[in-house]
Amino acid sequence: MRRILLPLVALAAVGPLPAGGDTEDAQDRTMNTPIENPVLRGFRPDPSIVRAGDDYYIATSTFEWFPGVAIHQSRDLAHWRLLAYALTRTSQLDMLGNPPSGGVWAPCLSHCDGVFHLVYTNVRHCRGGFNDAHNYLVTAPAVTGPWSEPIYLNSSGFDPSLFHDSDGRKWLLNMIWNHRPGDKSGGIVLQEYDPAQRRLIGTPKLIFEGTEFGGTEAPHVYKHGGYYHLMTAEGGTGYGHVVTMARARRIDGPYEPDPGNPILTARDDPSLPLQKAGHASLVAAQDGSLFLAYLCGRPLPGTRHCNLGRETALQRCAWNADGWLRLAGGGNTPAVRVEPPDLPAHPFPPEPVRDEFDQPRLSAHYNTLRAPADETWLSLTERPGWLRLRGRESMMSRFRQSLIARRLTAFQCQVTARLEFQPESFQQMAGLICRYNEENYVYLRLSHDEKLGVNLAILSADRGKGSTTEPVAVPPNAACHLRATFDYRDLRFAWSLDGKDWTPIGPTFDAGKLSDDYCHGFTGTFVGLAVQDLSGRGKHADFDFFEYHERGAEDR
Repeated sequence: MRRILLPLVALAAVGPLPAGGDTEDAQDRTMNTPIENPVLRGFRPDPSIVRAGDDYYIATSTFEWFPGVAIHQSRDLAHWRLLAYALTRTSQLDMLGNPPSGGVWAPCLSHCDGVFHLVYTNVRHCRGGFNDAHNYLVTAPAVTGPWSEPIYLNSSGFDPSLFHDSDGRKWLLNMIWNHRPGDKSGGIVLQEYDPAQRRLIGTPKLIFEGTEFGGTEAPHVYKHGGYYHLMTAEGGTGYGHVVTMARARRIDGPYEPDPGNPILTARDDPSLPLQKAGHASLVAAQDGSLFLAYLCGRPLPGTRHCNLGRETALQRCAWNADGWLRLAGGGNTPAVRVEPPDLPAHPFPPEPVRDEFDQPRLSAHYNTLRAPADETWLSLTERPGWLRLRGRESMMSRFRQSLIARRLTAFQCQVTARLEFQPESFQQMAGLICRYNEENYVYLRLSHDEKLGVNLAILSADRGKGSTTEPVAVPPNAACHLRATFDYRDLRFAWSLDGKDWTPIGPTFDAGKLSDDYCHGFTGTFVGLAVQDLSGRGKHADFDFFEYHERGAEDR
């Protein structure tokens, strides 16, 4: 059978910019809307921000989730929407076999001479002291594509950044990985990129070894006041994260560290609602104001677990009298509420709560693991109005899982799906999954047992150790409604035959365990639909709808 790729989202599927959201009146559209952080909620880390005309774009890391590099759009810095993905083909991004939290790390999006440039890393291995990280460049005439085939750059480290100098030369920066004992960051290296030859030229030069915070990465260069300003992230991407600055008269140094470092951090105040602040990039608004886009984390109350993952926030900043970058209003800590630029408010229509699977393509908010969806295992047409998934490998596989999922973006959330599935063997399963990675998940699945027949149970993995709740028999050939409810740390499950009368199943799980902090990764909680057929026969399951309903305005 001919293999047909089904993109998860058309690159411009969300359509042209509307005049405003459905709930905004004309007066609201003309007023400045405060920036409420985080502006990108849920797993949206390593933001690279750029302005092209009146549009702002933020590219974020996607790690092992496909498509690669999520691109978000705003007109006012306060309202954002998921617009497109840059890496939609396996020729651009081959991740089969990549480890959990491998794949796309820290993209850098830039715009020069009418062309968008995106550099990114595909991490194939990151254990045992070694990091096999390959850096690539793709370009496009528009941020929605089409994006080119990749140009290979180097493999010396991750967090590549492309700087377009005013003299027309282009420079690649990246951290260099040191596999020897000690600080894994060998500093920031610089090398010229020749667009005519489509390759790096000259010899890479170490230009900055970092400060006392260590772990120097995420380089970006900006020109101001006769200096090249080098922005880096240090201290690791957890609770010790910081943004530091250095400057030099020449792009290749020597760089003088900012005496006011770090310019942004939450490391010294665990009471701040936004923690892990770091990995920043800079953008200038039309009114001349400056903003940092940076990653942050929101711990579950009373814990150090950020199950929503690392998110993206914005902070107003400015150059001081000595030519160093500082946060507006003083201090160096992240703020939840930020004064916006002097621009008209530009909200977007709200995302529908329920997906009836009646569109020809999946919503942009769904992702798959390591590879694109194709008709060998996913169909929206075989049974119109239903999503059909054919079972493949287990929840532990790093290759071919039949799963679609979306980010958890609020501490209080209810997820519901309706499933029709007729398993014939214990090797066939389908249901609703809440997962962090292959070794950490909670899965309400329908399956079959030789004695009990069709049954529901919860499969879970906690740092690779699996367990199963006592199975509950359900009528054969019956449709099942499945539900997961997140209430801060509590994660509970229930099922129903009619969608009205619900029966709890299993214990209360700790939602905080689906976090970077517990799982030692870099992503966040996903919720979605999965099917397995470990016999290899490809038994299918049909899903009538998927409903994602956030609760609690305080989480926004």
